Amino acid sequence: MKGTIAVGPGDGIGPEIVAEGVKVLKAIEKKYGHEFKLDYFDMGGVSIDKHGTPLTDDAIETCRRADALFSGSVGGPKWDYPGAKVYTNTAGLRLRKIFDVYANLRPAKVYPGMEGCSSLKPEKVKGMDVIVVRENCGGAYFGEPKKQWTDKGVRWAVDTMLYSEPEIARILRVGFELARKRRKKLASVEKQNVTETGKLWRRMAIEMSEKYPDVELEHVLADACTAWLLREPTRFDVLVMGNLYGDIISDEASTVAGSLGMGSSAQLHGLGTDEEKPWGYYESAHGSAPDIAGKGIANPIATIMSAAHMLEYTYKLKKEADAIDKAVARVVLKARTADIMEKGMRQVGSAEMGDLIVKEIEKG
Repeated sequence: MKGTIAVGPGDGIGPEIVAEGVKVLKAIEKKYGHEFKLDYFDMGGVSIDKHGTPLTDDAIETCRRADALFSGSVGGPKWDYPGAKVYTNTAGLRLRKIFDVYANLRPAKVYPGMEGCSSLKPEKVKGMDVIVVRENCGGAYFGEPKKQWTDKGVRWAVDTMLYSEPEIARILRVGFELARKRRKKLASVEKQNVTETGKLWRRMAIEMSEKYPDVELEHVLADACTAWLLREPTRFDVLVMGNLYGDIISDEASTVAGSLGMGSSAQLHGLGTDEEKPWGYYESAHGSAPDIAGKGIANPIATIMSAAHMLEYTYKLKKEADAIDKAVARVVLKARTADIMEKGMRQVGSAEMGDLIVKEIEKG
């Protein structure tokens, strides 16, 4: 297998944890005989500093030439303050729209032996393995109008939660297809009790469920979903929801599972059928954590597992993706970064965690 990957290290801890993801990819290359060309580019705050914009046209072209984007998070108080001319997150939002990566898969999984990392009782999270399927290109983050203004001395702001039937249909389909391959349980999450988008979403979920009689469909209000994740997280398998709810609930799920540092992410144009584009955007679900940047203590597992998703979804290398997952599972039984540290474990930094995972891949 030969491929080209666009790499955007990003800001804050981004370069540190992306380096560990690249280290793991190189181990996969060596073990399985693949060859990945890495094309680096700037995005986010570092791009603003160098080029005056969070995403240049040249950077977009680098992504177009690649099979996938592998990136760190962007942003920080240096650039993202009230009144800033441009925010760093516009880089990611533009790329989502340009490549129409409408399906954001965000797993939250408790590895055996890590039950004590959760703020919940270990028995509550044992066996937790969920995927939040987040609609990624519509809803409140992209709807128009979106603006701020002042009228008679009063400041106003508006964001529009807008969804069309095709947008809802395609993300529901991803949810149903994933559920069919897993435990055949799908929770459709919305706010049909107070929003028109929620009413349409639920109606369409019911209609589509007729095509998936083998999948058990559950309707859950977004606020109730947050409560159930804290009370009984193992009741869920696949959850499908809109952009805003997916952003919030996926972070909650990762935290319940142990740490945002474990929250990986795959942004895709569907699940790879013939009519769908193969390009994918892979990054951790957490932020750039500027407060710990440069200290070498950030957890790289979310980014490493995002690289595993890239192998699985873009390159169809399931065996190699599973090898990374199994390596992580073995490493966390003996060594942890600070965010997932427990008594009896050896505490390691970002680079050593990457090294340990590479050694496990090499051993097989």
